[in-house]
Amino acid sequence: MVGKKKIWSIMTLGLVASIWKMYTSVYTSSVSSSYSPEEQPFTYSLLERRPCNCNRCLDLTNQNWFCDNFDGSVSCLLTPETQQISPTILHWWLKLQRSQDGSQVQEIMKHLFDILPSLTDRVQDVAQCGMCAVVGNSGRLRGSKYGEKIDSHQFVLRINTAPTKGFEVDVGTRTTHRFIYPESAVNLSPGSHLVLLPFKPLDLKWLASIFSSGDIKYTYKRVRQFIEADKSKVLIIHPGFLKYIQDKWTKQHGRYPSTGFTALIFAIHICTQVSAFGFGADNNGNWHHYWEENHYAGAFRKTRVHDADFEFGLIKRLAAEGKVLFYS
Repeated sequence: MVGKKKIWSIMTLGLVASIWKMYTSVYTSSVSSSYSPEEQPFTYSLLERRPCNCNRCLDLTNQNWFCDNFDGSVSCLLTPETQQISPTILHWWLKLQRSQDGSQVQEIMKHLFDILPSLTDRVQDVAQCGMCAVVGNSGRLRGSKYGEKIDSHQFVLRINTAPTKGFEVDVGTRTTHRFIYPESAVNLSPGSHLVLLPFKPLDLKWLASIFSSGDIKYTYKRVRQFIEADKSKVLIIHPGFLKYIQDKWTKQHGRYPSTGFTALIFAIHICTQVSAFGFGADNNGNWHHYWEENHYAGAFRKTRVHDADFEFGLIKRLAAEGKVLFYS
């Protein structure tokens, strides 16, 4: 009897080991099956990846440049739990668009959180740590035929006013997260998350206003009083996250990071895999939006608010080090 029990124990352990081997094999193949060998995104052993966020971990071994810039402890989102802003961050934030007074910031936030009680700081609720496509607005998307590949991602992050209608073959149709600020706001498609980049306290007042009184009509230009969006799916980038990108990543190049680059770094923090589409100049070296007919446009580069060339260099390095999959 003892001999039989020993045999059954050995068989059970063998069965468990076989199941675990099958599981890890299926996991690895499921992650990589949708990519050709030259497109393989970074994948690591479940036991070797560090540090971790959601179910994702970054391998920081021999990654000195990335380690020097990446800070997994920084708060990505502004919520009731993360609303305390340090004096250093507040001072920097108020200077971005020359806000005069920061004394009412806490009052503004309190009113905002009353209007939007569903705001959460749990990043797993944001994108559930899935595969994310960050779609920039570059004219290089014209003729790319990346639409189907973009839509195949679990989450699709788009920037500002970027349209999909009329450009579906190149940019896809799906939008799960749209990154905007008041002056770039558009109506959102059903089910999309509104992700606000607040460059000034007035932007928070505007966000509360569009879901209530509609009394904010003007910032430094006329803005929408209301937009079509699901208030339960609103997310707010933390001002400290913007400063973190400016200090650690863009190194003070430009006054503050662009919406597109902010979305990309945000994705690196919360997504299992990140694919970047539509960043940089087109194949002729022109900077313009894919929906513009004027291929020599690109007035945003002349303002020097953002350093597009420096940011694009960072994106290429992130791709070279395997942190994003860049589609040219």
